[in-house]
Amino acid sequence: MSTKIVVPELGESVIDATVLRWLKREGDRVAVGESLVELETDKINLEVGAEHAGVLVRIETQQGQDVKPGDVLGLIEETAEAMEAPRIPETAPPAVQEAMPAGMPTAPAEAAPVQQPPRIELEDREERVRMSRRRQTIARRLVEAQRTAAMLTTFNEIDMSAVNDVRTRHKESFRAKYGVSLGIMPFFIHAAIVALKAVPRLNAEIQGDEMVLKRHHDIGIAIAASDGLVVPVLRDADRMSFAGIERAIEVFVRKAADGTLSLDELRGGTFTITNGGVFGSLLSTPILNPPQVGILGLHRIHDRPVARNGEVVIRAMMYIALSYDHRLVDGREAVQFLVRLKELIEDPAAWLLEA
Repeated sequence: MSTKIVVPELGESVIDATVLRWLKREGDRVAVGESLVELETDKINLEVGAEHAGVLVRIETQQGQDVKPGDVLGLIEETAEAMEAPRIPETAPPAVQEAMPAGMPTAPAEAAPVQQPPRIELEDREERVRMSRRRQTIARRLVEAQRTAAMLTTFNEIDMSAVNDVRTRHKESFRAKYGVSLGIMPFFIHAAIVALKAVPRLNAEIQGDEMVLKRHHDIGIAIAASDGLVVPVLRDADRMSFAGIERAIEVFVRKAADGTLSLDELRGGTFTITNGGVFGSLLSTPILNPPQVGILGLHRIHDRPVARNGEVVIRAMMYIALSYDHRLVDGREAVQFLVRLKELIEDPAAWLLEA
């Protein structure tokens, strides 16, 4: 009896996938639950397992082919005869060498080719590599975001001295108590949520001729993976502690590195924060993550001279950028958001007392 290996449902908003690689070959015996083939979607990679034990008798779709849920990937034979089927060799031995009768004259050896001076082929100067499905989707979505949204970016700068002081004084006890480092992201996530409550249109999206104002705060955190950015989401981030945020981000980074983020961890999100500063970026204009209408860009913290009370002093400064959809958010609101964020980060003690 043959059983079809089919493409499973791929999750919300994922309509197709690409066969990345087969983990088994035709003729291989497989056990129930054993991974057979890896599929690549624009969000995650997933492995399709065997629902029945038997022999993989036929591969229907090859590496690089696009497939949709319900498409047949291959066939597993469950009969007792199939269980005894020999493994198909990778390559068949040359037929002339196997069947040559004794005394059969051999073909004369070919003359040695004339030596030619070496030359650089055009192929050696270029490399053609297929873009991964995720990279293709990133490219498509970035162009779509710029084409469909009235995107604008406004900037401000933040004195990070107070946050750095808090981190320096508490980093050892924080790690000892919670087992994670105290970074800047929890400060910015909670400060951004306070600012979003003051400017609720930045935590919304456009659906047709209506705006949907979100009363929850699911914050997307942009993380660099090997083939592009992924944006896992902190659900109800306003209810998370600093330690909870750091633990969740640590898990996201690990999963992004080994490709195990789930579709549920990547879907949704009401607002996104991206930190180009970890790569040394001083200033940038982040691109919206549709259908969201706002994204906050953080940058490198660097010491530079600034004026304070009529004197020039050295402070740890950071440029911040807010890209927003001008169809829904006015410039005044975008500036108000960044000013409020600046106030909170530069005086975290007052903010925490207020909270």
